[in-house]
Amino acid sequence: MKPKRTIDLRLLPKFRDGLSYIFVEHGRIEREDSSIAWYGPEGAVAIPAAALATILIGPGVTITHAAVVALADNGVTVAWVGESGVRFYASGLGETRSARNLERQARAWADESQRLQIVRRLYAFRFPEPLDDDLTLEQIRGKEGVRVRDGYARAAKAAGVKWRGRRYKRDDWEEADVVNRALSAGNACLYGVCHAAIVSLGFSPGLGFLHTGKQLSFVYDVADLYKTEIVVPVAFAAAGASTEDVERRVRHTLRDKFRESKLLARVSRDLLRLFDLSEDEVDPYETDAAAPGDIWDGDKLVAGGREYGRSDA
Repeated sequence: MKPKRTIDLRLLPKFRDGLSYIFVEHGRIEREDSSIAWYGPEGAVAIPAAALATILIGPGVTITHAAVVALADNGVTVAWVGESGVRFYASGLGETRSARNLERQARAWADESQRLQIVRRLYAFRFPEPLDDDLTLEQIRGKEGVRVRDGYARAAKAAGVKWRGRRYKRDDWEEADVVNRALSAGNACLYGVCHAAIVSLGFSPGLGFLHTGKQLSFVYDVADLYKTEIVVPVAFAAAGASTEDVERRVRHTLRDKFRESKLLARVSRDLLRLFDLSEDEVDPYETDAAAPGDIWDGDKLVAGGREYGRSDA
């Protein structure tokens, strides 16, 4: 019998200290020692899984079972995406094993007054000035709409690009103009990083507060905090520089921007602030991921993993 493999997740780098993401397509991923390697047209490239937040797997990629295990052991969120990274199909499990933050999110989502508080806080995070308490959600949405339109206008002017509005068809990617393709590619990268942060800290990507009804609703909520500030200027600048290979150039530039802006740390910090949590009270890791959790018993919790029908239980 093989010895039981245990991973102490506290030994892994924290999400906020890692690299943001890597996008791969048309190649093979295999395990190499305790990490992974990418085999593409130009040969093998070692990938530091222990320092990676998420890996976006595009078309034409094969990945071994051992490589997925290595990524899981290192807390890397694995996302399977479409061409240029602009469609999301599936994801793997991050390093979090505790459901405490998920339960806190679910309580806030289900309670109307708490949900309203989270929604207002999501909006407030985007503005440099405080929002008046007497503003309605409709008025706040109006202010946000003006902010986003101004952001597009400034980016278009700086890049010397004509902006006709946000228009694209998921089923006909090439029909969109170069600016819209750049924006979609950039947003996909941002969604991947935000999704990884949400899962890493033990929240649910599906329980959104502003966005609702989709499995990635909360991802869209969180990504909107940074989209106008980071993705929009990069996308317009890339589209203004050239119409060739704009998606790849956006991805490469955003990797640098995410690092320069310390985005991973910002997302982690903002998620905790959103639910009034401090880093000192958040420890979502467990040394034994296979250990049973507690059992709800009305007004208390009882230990799981026991056979309560036995007289000695």
